[in-house]
Amino acid sequence: MKESAVEAYLVKQVRRAKGEIRKVKFVGHDGAPDRMVMLPHNHLLAPIVWVELKSATGALRPAQVREHDRMRALGQMVYVIRTKLEVDAMLELW
Repeated sequence: MKESAVEAYLVKQVRRAKGEIRKVKFVGHDGAPDRMVMLPHNHLLAPIVWVELKSATGALRPAQVREHDRMRALGQMVYVIRTKLEVDAMLELW
């Protein structure tokens, strides 16, 4: 499945869940996740998560691995999503 199809599905499902989603670009930081997802805070999970979208066979670039690791070290939740099923699994946490 193409990355663009998974991204469109993610946007649709976040909006359906009454959340907000933003496309992000970090100036000066190569490897930033593609999307910031904000969902209603229903329990102890962070209300904001970062999503990197990849095709089913897409690999993370070294800069992406480094940036995601830095973000996780600061307590941020970063998901790498390749399928619609992974979108659904992430959203089920809320």
